Amino acid sequence: MISVRKGLPEDEKAILALARDFATSFPVDQAGFSEAFSQVLALPGMHVAVAQSEDAIVGYVLGTAHPTFYASGHVAWVEEIMVREDFRKKGVGRLLMENFENWAKSKNCRLIALATRRAAEFYKCLGYAESAIYFRKLM
Repeated sequence: MISVRKGLPEDEKAILALARDFATSFPVDQAGFSEAFSQVLALPGMHVAVAQSEDAIVGYVLGTAHPTFYASGHVAWVEEIMVREDFRKKGVGRLLMENFENWAKSKNCRLIALATRRAAEFYKCLGYAESAIYFRKLM
């Protein structure tokens, strides 16, 4: 059975391993990850939750909530969601997204947004609609 809970400091090593599998554009180094992880846990506008099986963390979701002008209120943004490959297509991603959606509601967010390159069908199955094109500039 899988449960989802708020991320804790002791989850750092397990989330680091998953983040390394998630990243395709940048190598994830431990020092940079550790600094970001501490900040995420400390900031009220950020959320990290983990999916846990009986003996291991098998996924995580990381997101933010912030005020915007265009939505006349807060918007939530899914930054990262990762499920261990052997736990995919078993409802883990759905549980993580439900957790994030509930958190976003608690922050009075008007919408949830995200960018994806590989999981469009997953998000469509959860009721998300394509809305924009994503651009980036590496710094």
